[in-house]
Amino acid sequence: MFPLQTSKPETYSMRIRKAVFPVAGLGTRFLPATKAIPKEMLPVVDRPVIQHVVDEARAAGIEHFIFVTGRNKGTIEDHFDIAFELDHTLASRNRHADLALLADDLPGAGQTSFTRQQAPLGLGHAVWCARELVGDEPFAVLLPDMLHHGIEPCLKGMIEQHAKTRANSVSVYAVPMEQTPSYGIIDAVPLADGSQQIRNMVEKPAAGTAPSNLAISGRYVLSPKIFDILGRQQKGAGGEIQLTDAMLTLLETEKFLAHIFDGEVFDTGTKIGFLTANVAYALARPEFGSLARSEIEKLLARRQNT
Repeated sequence: MFPLQTSKPETYSMRIRKAVFPVAGLGTRFLPATKAIPKEMLPVVDRPVIQHVVDEARAAGIEHFIFVTGRNKGTIEDHFDIAFELDHTLASRNRHADLALLADDLPGAGQTSFTRQQAPLGLGHAVWCARELVGDEPFAVLLPDMLHHGIEPCLKGMIEQHAKTRANSVSVYAVPMEQTPSYGIIDAVPLADGSQQIRNMVEKPAAGTAPSNLAISGRYVLSPKIFDILGRQQKGAGGEIQLTDAMLTLLETEKFLAHIFDGEVFDTGTKIGFLTANVAYALARPEFGSLARSEIEKLLARRQNT
């Protein structure tokens, strides 16, 4: 448990321009599908998981996309680059709509950076690997496994919160109390303006001990001071450098606010979460959502009758 902190004047007042995407994981839970394809490139409907997350960041105003990669992740870099042969083929076949779609998804020249996490030392270490690219300014971290599906992009709300408060921000969402042992859970207190100030974060609390039902959902807005802490952070759970441990240290001197996401969160790093995300995103597509619903209902009816 940590005492509540009041905000101190910060030496920086810059808006959030950069986002870090840790994409070095091996994706072993999806073998053999991920033997040759990065898990971040698995499609949710017709867009790779990582594209959905980058879309969220772009909608929030992010200008520089920093990918912390590992071996066999070159496909991600290729995805966010021009494919000359493909563009030429589409142009020769007058498939202008497809060309426009690809162009819309492509970040501008110089807006992407890639750095290697050379050893699997944990999420905290992956974020630390981006320190030189981020520099001395606040930044966002988006875990690519976690898809946030709602009316407003999750990161957009967090950046707006940061613009008003200059506080660190952690996105959370409500989960059933009986499921809290499976998540990182926050302990927070309400403030006069209606926001919630975080005073502790508990990783997978034992049944009946969770301080709330608000689970951390994989979006963060952080002060650059986190890099100094990560640089000296000792290994934690699983023998890895944990981002949560560093945030708890930073919480001793800086304010953390919760951003409660109003929408659905899908953990595509699990098979059920990935399948559920595909169903939810398909149903939300205006061009074929009703047809998808009809096919799902017919499939369920056939299963019930066998």
